[in-house]
Amino acid sequence: MLGARGMTFDSIATTGPGHAGEIARQELDRGAELILVAGGDGTINEVVNGMAFSEVPLGVLPAGTANVLANELGIGDTMERAAAVLPDAVQERIALGAISSAGQVSSSAAQASPRYFLMMAGAGLDADIVYHLNPRLKEATGKAAYWIAGFSKVGHRIPEFTVQANGREYRASFALVSRVRNYGGDLEIAPTISLLDDEFEMVLFEGESSFGFLKYMLAVVVHQQHSMRGITILRTRHAEFPGPQDSKIHLQVDGEYAGVTPARVEIVPNALTLLVPPGFRARRPASVPTSVNDPAWTTSPTR
Repeated sequence: MLGARGMTFDSIATTGPGHAGEIARQELDRGAELILVAGGDGTINEVVNGMAFSEVPLGVLPAGTANVLANELGIGDTMERAAAVLPDAVQERIALGAISSAGQVSSSAAQASPRYFLMMAGAGLDADIVYHLNPRLKEATGKAAYWIAGFSKVGHRIPEFTVQANGREYRASFALVSRVRNYGGDLEIAPTISLLDDEFEMVLFEGESSFGFLKYMLAVVVHQQHSMRGITILRTRHAEFPGPQDSKIHLQVDGEYAGVTPARVEIVPNALTLLVPPGFRARRPASVPTSVNDPAWTTSPTR
């Protein structure tokens, strides 16, 4: 399809985890004018880490377990649909998130700290699910494996930890630091953020009871998380996760396991050129708070 539009490519297959980032770095060194990644969000994350701070644009052809970025961009959930709109795409220079942690898992053996992410970082419950996910179940059922693993936590205690942001301290058992509205391809947990923003929308879920998360997820489904007690939503450019001494708090970035706390996440402006549909900027959410310190944007009390 792309060849019919006069575009020519080298197609290079990955051989294992971390290889996509190495391919991207090698092709940039060879003078590539465009990098396309055909894969899921984890593969995209590897390529992003190989391309950070390059001026060469990145395009996406979704073909993995989850395609959060493809949903966010509105390019469809198949390579064919994405390829159809790719020749008309425009370049946007965007920020990336960066995470540094003492127990960091890199996207490749050559990857130095920090690890960059395009979409989101999570600490606590969702990262624990990623850590314990059965790879065979994921291969057999796709996204359903995450829901199965999540419901297996019902009835178990979920440890809380400290989150520091904007000069304040919060408690949470699940912290999502997001650059996209979409979560897992099915939910809008951070409904007002955009990849065009130079900040995060951070959503914090309190409580050690797993049953409370059934209530939280219902609130997200009906778009009422802003008014749900126990959920805090705020804007920030960096956050700290000191980490408790008595338990291990796991981390994930773009749906891939990333280590344990203590950790820091921060915005890195002007870090990546991304190909987006022509109408993407016009679809930017309108309900953005005027200040990251706006107290009305924090919807639950802190301890």
